[in-house]
Amino acid sequence: MKNLKNSGIEWLGEIPEHWEVVKIKHIFNIGRGRVISQEELDENGNFPVYSSQTTNNGILGYIKTYDFDCEQITWTTDGVNAGTIFLRNGKYNCTNVCGILKPRNNENMSFLTYALQNVTPYYKRPDTNGAKIMNNEMANIQIVYPPLKEQEQIANFLDEKCEKIQNFIEKKEKLLSLLQEQKQALIDETITKGLDKNVKLKNSGIEWLGEIPEHWEMVRLANFGIFLKGNGISRQDLIEDGEPAIHYGDIYTKYEISTTALKSRISTETAQNITSIHNGDILFAGSGETKEDIGKNIVYLGKEKAFAGGDVIIFRQKKNNALFLSYALNTKYVKSLKGIDSKGEIIVHIYASNLKDIKIPIPPLKEQEQIANFLDEKCEKIDSLITKIKKQIELIKEYKTTLINEAVCGRMNL
Repeated sequence: MKNLKNSGIEWLGEIPEHWEVVKIKHIFNIGRGRVISQEELDENGNFPVYSSQTTNNGILGYIKTYDFDCEQITWTTDGVNAGTIFLRNGKYNCTNVCGILKPRNNENMSFLTYALQNVTPYYKRPDTNGAKIMNNEMANIQIVYPPLKEQEQIANFLDEKCEKIQNFIEKKEKLLSLLQEQKQALIDETITKGLDKNVKLKNSGIEWLGEIPEHWEMVRLANFGIFLKGNGISRQDLIEDGEPAIHYGDIYTKYEISTTALKSRISTETAQNITSIHNGDILFAGSGETKEDIGKNIVYLGKEKAFAGGDVIIFRQKKNNALFLSYALNTKYVKSLKGIDSKGEIIVHIYASNLKDIKIPIPPLKEQEQIANFLDEKCEKIDSLITKIKKQIELIKEYKTTLINEAVCGRMNL
């Protein structure tokens, strides 16, 4: 058993007595990437551009030139993914929301990546875009620093274990993706063709949509409802108890197609000047981290008076079944129509003006209700499987985090 000492850092706890704790600035030169816009990306490019996102290994796209040809660590400086750590090598580029750590000496970069991944969650600073870890803050982050031979042993152990964990996660994520595709296909087919397989069809007049039942209509959103704007709720306004409210980020993180109860709360005082929402209102996310988040919508079916924050677009109508409309507005066809005004890499936006001219197929009200009830029943079963798989992924990720923590802090006998 190793002799341990207090690391001097509360959340780090004890470490082997012959280990050091060092600041990042003492072992790395710290830099940043450069501004690379979406317009610069080239489908014929050979060299990846790494960004603030974490999907697809952080790759935003490709260009034909490269800024780096070395092994170094990058971290996400801004947004909800702030503090996410990657080990990079080969020829590549980084955007300005990627910090860069280039080793000053010969280091075991795999170990240092694990060690840094273990500590950055404790250093994230809350920000309007989610969080931040800027260069000066990264410079003063402290990590454990064992002798090089032990670094190599720990890195080899974690590489082997984490590869097995990652293989498990990838299989589960593939299954998750298949279920989500199955759900999307079910919604698309039912919303555009209905439940009666023998009904006569007609051309919708829209190439991507194809044929619809001949007694249905294609109707422009602005023709049967009005658009309103949420206002004045920031993340800092959210509290544990109070008036029900919805923040734009809730739409793509907390709900699927509908909800009867909102999970966020604001004070009664804050609610006095906030736009209220009613049963049947369709709520669009006006901002998000990715283009996939933008324009996602849910329908509020609750009875409580509730409130919508800024960047929530409210669509209010009374003629149609609100749940049917929410399904219709979440079809692949409609998602392809939502015009997006990109304001940089971190946040992208959509506005009511992008939504008002969207046309959707509208059956008689009775059919709308039947379709909505059918989809609710079928999607609930798929969502139950999706939730189960997400929980499995979450648990294995928690195990991975614990494993890395115990290994890089020297509390395992390898």
